[in-house]
Amino acid sequence: MDITSIIGIIAGFVFVFYGIMDSGSIWNFVDIPSVIIVFGGTISAIFASFPLSILKNVGKHMVIICSSKKFRPEPVIDILAEFAQVARKDGLLALEGRVAELDDPFLRKSVMYVVDAMDPEKIRSTLELDIDNMSQRHSEEAEMYVRGSAYAPAFGMIGTLIGLINMLKDMDLSAGASESLGANMSVALVTTFYGCMLANLVFLPISSKLNLRDEEERLYKEIIVEGVLAIQEGDNPKVLKERLASSLAQKRQLLITEEEGGSAGRKRARRSRRKK
Repeated sequence: MDITSIIGIIAGFVFVFYGIMDSGSIWNFVDIPSVIIVFGGTISAIFASFPLSILKNVGKHMVIICSSKKFRPEPVIDILAEFAQVARKDGLLALEGRVAELDDPFLRKSVMYVVDAMDPEKIRSTLELDIDNMSQRHSEEAEMYVRGSAYAPAFGMIGTLIGLINMLKDMDLSAGASESLGANMSVALVTTFYGCMLANLVFLPISSKLNLRDEEERLYKEIIVEGVLAIQEGDNPKVLKERLASSLAQKRQLLITEEEGGSAGRKRARRSRRKK
């Protein structure tokens, strides 16, 4: 479970509240009409901007940002290297019996394209279109939170303007009336505070985590595309594994190299580390 988003959001609120309590009273920042304006207005604007097909996935998005990394390249690289070995030994048709063991629909579909002897360029274009469409869907859903991060401060400003207008309209210039001016002004500014908090501690972090998950899934599927095409070309399994691992960070490449090469791989990895 990846709870960094939850920890970050909660910690952000705690630090802000600590700053408030250290220099004043929390009750100075509590105003129910301001809450209604900012939260109600932001949610209403989001509802007006996006279809129900996207809005209904909010719960799913919360699960995604809190879940541990789902699309890990290392296991699929091992599977593809194993399939390359089977294909070189027994032919591409031998992979058909292994496809049923695969849980990932994208991987299963990709391998079947190779088994069916589809043209390599057609395989690439079909799978890359699938990946692009997936990223487009993810981008549209993450955009909801980007819009929310813009709407929240805007409604905060609207609330501030409402407070200022009411304050100036009812302002009494008689003696002693100025004593309430500061209190009225602080209430008017509370809505801007709410809007900034909602945008920067809720909407933007969620959007960033969803985009990160999209990048992880995209890399995972791009590795599958390169892997199945290499299998179709008859690449050596060891070369294929190293080629696919090159898409990963250096540390993860070294782990795969160590696993693949045994003691020799570990020696090469240690030499590589010393050079760096």
